[in-house]
Amino acid sequence: MKMKMTSAVMVTVLAFASPVLADTASTGWNQAGGEQDEALGLTPDHQNGIDTFEVCSACHQLNGWGLPDGTFPQLAGQHVNVIIKQLADIRAQNRDNPTMYPFAKPSEIGGPQSIMDVATYISQLPMNPENGVGPGDNLELGEKLFKDNCVRCHGENGEGSNEKFYPRIQGQHYNYLVRQFAWIRDGKRRNANPDMVKQIAGFSDEDMDAVLDYVSRIKPPKEMLAPSVDWVNPDFDW
Repeated sequence: MKMKMTSAVMVTVLAFASPVLADTASTGWNQAGGEQDEALGLTPDHQNGIDTFEVCSACHQLNGWGLPDGTFPQLAGQHVNVIIKQLADIRAQNRDNPTMYPFAKPSEIGGPQSIMDVATYISQLPMNPENGVGPGDNLELGEKLFKDNCVRCHGENGEGSNEKFYPRIQGQHYNYLVRQFAWIRDGKRRNANPDMVKQIAGFSDEDMDAVLDYVSRIKPPKEMLAPSVDWVNPDFDW
């Protein structure tokens, strides 16, 4: 494999050079510190982002789209701060992810600089225009549950917030959303926001399936999407 030294997927460095830390430490779920804080203060290096992403692509695919079956999530288009937090949490073993942990170790991808570099690179990848969606049989309930429970943090269109570390959930694969929601609701995802745990504690499996079916169908803005499902990441020349 040969890596190109230039990229058609350009990073707007100034937009992400100084991500804003959210005032969330009081809730306990995002006390940061360690690699997270260090990475957030660094200026991203585009080429190192490409090189680091090569490791990630073994599971998340070269386009960053993951798999519709939910085995691996779509990362493309995710907020920089969200990616940094999740990587730092996995490396600090604050989030259980035995599949990803060996690939995320400093010996594999480098230190805090590489966390910033790859997070910025991933955030700029165009998203899958045809992500995996649910069965579509209970969307009215799903829409109601979303508007009543999710928009306060994840936004009217599931866009999340970089500043507040709330993930973009629009365009995410349905099966991945279901698995993570269940783990958060049932206490298996240790780095989950306790406000969300409390908010969804009473959701039945039917509620969960309905709201995430609805969420999986919320499309990101057109400018964030790849032109087609045949899009190939130009930074990799096989």
